[in-house]
Amino acid sequence: MLKKSFWFVALLLSVAINAQDYFPKNNGVHTKNSNYTAFTNAKIYVTPTEIIKNGTLLIKDGKVVNSGTSVNIPKNAVVVDLEGKSIYPSFIDLYSTFGIKQPQSSGTRSRSTEYEPSRTGYYWNDHIMPEQEAISALAYSENAATDLLEAGFGVVNTHVHDGIVRGTGTLIALNNSKGNEHRILEEHSAQYLSLSRSVKTKQSYPNSIMGSMALLRQLYIDADWYAKGNIDTKDLSLEALNKNKSLIQIFDAGSRANILRADKVGDAYGIQYIMFGGGDEYERINEIKATNAKIILPLDFPDAFDVEDPFTTASLSLEDMRAWNQKPHNPKILAENNIEFAFTTHKLKSAKELKGKILKAIEAGLSKEKALAALTTVPAKLINKESEIGSLKNGSLANFLISSGDIFDKETTLYENWVQGDKTVIEVLDKKDIKGDYTFSIANQDYKMSISGELSKPKTKITSNGKTLDSKITYNKNWVSISMATIDSIKNEFIRIIANPGTNGLTGKSISPNGTENSFVASLSPSEDTSDKKKKDKDKDKDDNKSNTLYPVSYPNKAFGFKTLPETETLLFKNATVWTSEAEGILENTDVLIKDGKIIKIGKDLSAGRAKAIDATGKHLTAGIIDEHSHIATASVNEGGQNSSAEVTIEDVIDETDTNIYRNLAGGVTSIQILHGSANPIGGRSAIIKLKWGESADNLVYTNTPKFIKFALGENVKQSNWGSFNRFPQTRMGVEQVYIDYFTRAKAYDALKKSGKPYKKDIELDVLAEILNKERFISCHSYVQSEINMLMKVAEKFNFNINTFTHILEGYKVADKMKEHGVGGSTFSDWWAYKYEVNDAIPYNASIMHNAGVTVAINSDNAEMSRRLNQEAGKTVKYGGMSEEEAWKFVTINPAKLLHIDDRVGSIKVGKDADLVLWSNHPLSIYAKAEKTIIEGKTYFDIEKDKQLQAEVTKERSELINLMLQSKSKGNKTQPIKKKTKTLLHCDSMDNELAEAHSH
Repeated sequence: MLKKSFWFVALLLSVAINAQDYFPKNNGVHTKNSNYTAFTNAKIYVTPTEIIKNGTLLIKDGKVVNSGTSVNIPKNAVVVDLEGKSIYPSFIDLYSTFGIKQPQSSGTRSRSTEYEPSRTGYYWNDHIMPEQEAISALAYSENAATDLLEAGFGVVNTHVHDGIVRGTGTLIALNNSKGNEHRILEEHSAQYLSLSRSVKTKQSYPNSIMGSMALLRQLYIDADWYAKGNIDTKDLSLEALNKNKSLIQIFDAGSRANILRADKVGDAYGIQYIMFGGGDEYERINEIKATNAKIILPLDFPDAFDVEDPFTTASLSLEDMRAWNQKPHNPKILAENNIEFAFTTHKLKSAKELKGKILKAIEAGLSKEKALAALTTVPAKLINKESEIGSLKNGSLANFLISSGDIFDKETTLYENWVQGDKTVIEVLDKKDIKGDYTFSIANQDYKMSISGELSKPKTKITSNGKTLDSKITYNKNWVSISMATIDSIKNEFIRIIANPGTNGLTGKSISPNGTENSFVASLSPSEDTSDKKKKDKDKDKDDNKSNTLYPVSYPNKAFGFKTLPETETLLFKNATVWTSEAEGILENTDVLIKDGKIIKIGKDLSAGRAKAIDATGKHLTAGIIDEHSHIATASVNEGGQNSSAEVTIEDVIDETDTNIYRNLAGGVTSIQILHGSANPIGGRSAIIKLKWGESADNLVYTNTPKFIKFALGENVKQSNWGSFNRFPQTRMGVEQVYIDYFTRAKAYDALKKSGKPYKKDIELDVLAEILNKERFISCHSYVQSEINMLMKVAEKFNFNINTFTHILEGYKVADKMKEHGVGGSTFSDWWAYKYEVNDAIPYNASIMHNAGVTVAINSDNAEMSRRLNQEAGKTVKYGGMSEEEAWKFVTINPAKLLHIDDRVGSIKVGKDADLVLWSNHPLSIYAKAEKTIIEGKTYFDIEKDKQLQAEVTKERSELINLMLQSKSKGNKTQPIKKKTKTLLHCDSMDNELAEAHSH
């Protein structure tokens, strides 16, 4: 019995041993090294903050056994003396494409866009691919791994960079000695997401950032509904998404604006994303910190621009010039604000650029401790692998670097990179450092030589009698080979030198062009006098500090941004001509007192008290202009991927940095409605904002903002002339049917929702149900009277009213019906004939609608026109005989009424927001200038301050140009100035493929 038990145990042991190594070894002899290796007398960075001087690192079986100053070294250990050298943990990159062939575009998208998914059994949208696995696409590349190893990396987290939900990543050890069974540290390490479409599919939706955000929101709702067993149909994408919920979620934001956008989506569904950043987080550091997101940080600091040509330099924006100066400071600013970040090589042309970029960040103030943490302990922590990688603590993988010294010193040599206890040699460990300055003589001719660069690829500069000679150098196995031109360059002859490095220089032989050999000695130049060296270092530091000085961040961070945001003031305007836009009309020589952001008194001879008095004698004070129809200050205007985009919202894509905000303030505009475009019959939800230049995107939006949505009629939405032949609708009749179909569905959805029965939330139908319930208002893009009549009838069929017809250039034909329906008209003053369906437009349109009893506003739909809406309103005095007072209401109280914000803005009335404009002249005059534009008691535009800002911009541009010229003179890389064109978005602007298919 005992004997049988012995053989049974032996069999189990045999199976267990064989099971650990089941891959066949068909190439050469296979041996397994189980010995200890001890690295002694080194400076060991166990972590960025735990450093052992003159210590020993003991490893075995690919792991760290011990480290310290008194480590017991086993007898069978291989001992490597690293006296004078340093050991660091190998680096980790969490945002890699290593080993994965990235998908390529399926070709130029035709105008006949695809609207349906191409897959069966997966989510309805092809851009959602949580089932995608990096492990399935991984093809380990030793060459690519070697490039990363030579840059100091030991582990990468790789994934497929394609799609909105990209599937899972895989954590890989860069071990060229072992097979994949050892390299894979985690098959499914994280789930990756983005706001970018997949290049593999032609499915049209989404084609905007706001569409991507809406899709993600609906996806999470659908996944939750599916997880609860409410859907009978099998959906492999939703199953994968639910399975991946427990993984780290890494979001490719790519900019500080998109970090804030993505965080909104995550917060709504209880998800804390790790964000791949854009390097511009410093611009809104407080908002970034408030997200609680950890950042994976690219280091693609821009090169200086080539600014030698003053003509091309004139087109270079201050924003781009600042980015060159400010972006290297971003890591330091993140560190100062206690925001955890990890570095990545993503966006660098090569991993070899990493060290230079980190040195630049260190020069800009980042501590070396934080820099090392961003490459080791932080990424390990973010991926939940801190016990295995990122440090040299006992039990962690033996992933470490051996260097000649400080890893962040420009002259430090990286000798070896060990991954899982296997060595990759980058430079021979006992290779002597030959960098330095030398003097030598050959045939009574004196020479000076400087050797610099990496030991594997050294560079040499040889001079004699002030002349630089052509030379080349190689260094291999402690042999230095130099070829240099003779002093007589006419002969085109070369002297060859072969030498060994010694303590004080190089010794060997030189071979003259005629073959004569002579002994050769190159002596290391004596060290500079300490005082001279200190003076040079001080001067260099002075120059470096000047070029590394952080130019102040403004709000927004571009020309005319504020260094500090405006503060609420108590102001008293004295003796103004006050255009109240109320029953009181125009008041002469009147005072207006504002306090705490509100209008508190209107009258004559008001007391200033502690208020700042402003002499408005001879000037005009009005309420701020309100633009009912605008497309400025948005990152995208259209989500045209479907015939209804009710689920998207412009509030997701507000761009608070758009200079058009400042230009509008200079034209007296204080509030606007940012409308979705007209790509589809049912567009997206609006954003109603105040133009608080310098504030964050969220702070621009009205509190308790009225709910609006954009609808559209006409040529744009049917798209029949654009080649979108497989899209419904194709006719104006089809547009009507779209509305009837969607409202019928929304009505049924709303009834189910109100019944108390289980239902799946549908964001799109929720929004449409709000219209049916009179909780959301429609602004509808319109031109032709037949369609205007049609939509009013559709609305009446479903028992609601259209709020505003915008454009409404044939409104004069149906003004009586508009009055009866109760809809307002927001029109142009005199635009006409810019496309066929506008041919019947007349400049009397506004006055005819007004005289019929319709609430009328003049809008811009154009970033240039919005700066002079006061003049557009003035045209109605000429065309239609409007009184000046009524004309002014077209851009103040009337649009406020159309937007349901007239209780707050649009007129000068006690209790309303102090949104005011002080004009130099009659406000309807072309000579009038907005001298002050005030929102809630804060001055956001001041004509005198503007002059000061212009001077500051000129000065800053000049300083930055000089710094760029200095950078180029030092031999640093420069980039050409590229001409930029920014589309002034308006109603007929189409995003992505639609932009090519249609132009205004």
